[in-house]
Amino acid sequence: MKVGLQITLDVKDRLCVVVGGGEEATDKVNRLLDAQAKVTVVSPTVTEGLQRLAAVTKIVYRNRRFLLSDVEEGVVLVVNTVRGDETLGHGLYAAARQKGFLLCSTDRPEYSTCTMPALVAKGSLRIAISTSGVSPALASRLRQDLEPLFDERFETFLRWLETYRMHLQATEPDIKKRHTLLRDTVEKVRLHAKIEFPDVEASRKERD
Repeated sequence: MKVGLQITLDVKDRLCVVVGGGEEATDKVNRLLDAQAKVTVVSPTVTEGLQRLAAVTKIVYRNRRFLLSDVEEGVVLVVNTVRGDETLGHGLYAAARQKGFLLCSTDRPEYSTCTMPALVAKGSLRIAISTSGVSPALASRLRQDLEPLFDERFETFLRWLETYRMHLQATEPDIKKRHTLLRDTVEKVRLHAKIEFPDVEASRKERD
């Protein structure tokens, strides 16, 4: 199990390649487009959603199997969504180590140099949820439960915070005072939640 360093990667106007054309690839492409990346998809077949994106030139689509030459100069990230292809996964991982691009293999964390966690997105808020490859299904489950907590009121509050921060930057020259005012503004924000999960011991006894 790899436990990595969580960072946010700026891919605006940067080249990214998605290998595969299924629903998982579609999700990753949409996330990359939301981050304003330049996206190339390589796959013999793609979903209707990806076909529409290619038709309006939102993405570049190469209708064939992936070749290592698809990782051209300037590519910063490759997302491999093809499952069960050991040769492809191993070859991409070796190339990533050699050429220095980031690689996310969605079903093989051992063939990855980075991961794309489950993501809660609301306005400018981003909450990434990762289990370090132990259980992507659990990360997805937690994302589904967290998303409804951040409703339209929260998005409005975020927009107000952005405006208020810009106002303080323009009107308050004292950096420490600005920080204090911003901290005081969010002091009353609270997230209340509880978690439920199966009785692991009971399940183990049933299997035994």
